[in-house]
Amino acid sequence: MDDRAEQVILVDENDRELGFAPKLQAHLDGLRHRAISVIIFNHHGEMLLQQRHAGKYHSGGLWTNTCCSHPRAGEPTQESAVRRLQEEMGFTTALRPLFVAHYRAPVGDLIEDEVVHVFGGHFDGEPKPEPSEVDAVRWISLDDLTKDMAARPDAYTVWFRKYVAEYHERLVELMRSSQ
Repeated sequence: MDDRAEQVILVDENDRELGFAPKLQAHLDGLRHRAISVIIFNHHGEMLLQQRHAGKYHSGGLWTNTCCSHPRAGEPTQESAVRRLQEEMGFTTALRPLFVAHYRAPVGDLIEDEVVHVFGGHFDGEPKPEPSEVDAVRWISLDDLTKDMAARPDAYTVWFRKYVAEYHERLVELMRSSQ
């Protein structure tokens, strides 16, 4: 199925379901919808980043957290996170809820308005990213990430910059629990 033809779950400010909309239409109209993100650390305390495929309809070529997407109708957010981690990065691992974030921001000609359920986990293997989703991967320390993000914010997705800035302590807790 074409990525842009998928449906997203529309939600209110309290993450209560309101209905569905095609993913591209939700981003064109700035409709608030539910999303998921995954952040993975290894035992060295490094976070796994992905560079979004350049052909993505928004934020292509930017660095971001390990994986991000939208749950399907009727799909619990944690199951969605596990599914997308396997589809995008080629591995599975136990995930736990970290936080729920809301943001609204322009991304090119589109508007992201998402209530994002963010999950964390640990993995020490080699990811096998899906080439149609991911151009590159890298492991990076949280300190080096924070410095690079400050120096080159436009190299990173808007949602990932929010996670690092506003949920830094939760990321530090996840990193420490991975070591």
